[in-house]
Amino acid sequence: MPSLRHIRKRIGSVKNTEQITKAMKMMAAVKFRKAQEAVLLARPFAREMHATLTRVALHKDISDHPLLARRDPPRHELLFVLTSDRGLCGSFNANVLHTLDHYLLDRHERLDSVHLVTVGRKALSYLTKQKYRVEQNIEGLLDKPSYRRAMEQAEQLVERFVRGELDRVTLVFNEFRSAIQQRVVFRTLLPLDPPVGQQAADQRSLVDYQYEPEKPVLLDRLIRRYLANQLFMILLESVASEHGARMTAMDNASSNARDMISRLTLNYNKTRQATITKELMEIVTGAEALRAGA
Repeated sequence: MPSLRHIRKRIGSVKNTEQITKAMKMMAAVKFRKAQEAVLLARPFAREMHATLTRVALHKDISDHPLLARRDPPRHELLFVLTSDRGLCGSFNANVLHTLDHYLLDRHERLDSVHLVTVGRKALSYLTKQKYRVEQNIEGLLDKPSYRRAMEQAEQLVERFVRGELDRVTLVFNEFRSAIQQRVVFRTLLPLDPPVGQQAADQRSLVDYQYEPEKPVLLDRLIRRYLANQLFMILLESVASEHGARMTAMDNASSNARDMISRLTLNYNKTRQATITKELMEIVTGAEALRAGA
């Protein structure tokens, strides 16, 4: 049976842990609200960007655009893997990395080469330990996502795709749904899917316009900005998912700490009562012995 002193130390240690997890939960909650707001504010622009590209593309065949070129079967694929720099966020990183592991094992025989680009130290550490060759690790991209940096990365990917170095560019990330729900998604960035959708039925889409600059030039610029915006949205969603997962994980940790404190306190009281009972029995036994001796 553990001593009372040992149990008191355990209770104190768990209480300290609870204070830390509660503080981390509060910090994650503040960051999550900001990240969630950034996602919600960026979504209308992303929808309008897609709608504008669709309306312009409806009046011109863009199937021959180099960024829509499909090379079947793809032999050179770049995987853009997004995780966090820090842990303590539940299964946020593990879900991405384990799903990526299965993806690579399933397709390694069908691909001549796989280019791995990581965003987040957790992905870099894991893939290095698994003996995968990481082509590039991009640091600081998730600390404060910016459209400018997203456009720079998108332009690099576009140039490599156009040169024929890559047949497909796939983004691997946690799609943001809510604070307690994230889903690992493999989303193809390049080649771009032909822009079709509900806008095709919009009466406004039936009206064509005069363009400045010329429509081919405008379409090329729109497509490149659309790709940059897609990457920017994914960065925002990954950040929101990370903070939501960390907030949930720290809430669960605080709840577990409270349960453990309750169990340890009950055990402490039982042990203390047993000790008191034992001492009383010893006193009574000693008193009986003295009375019998007298």
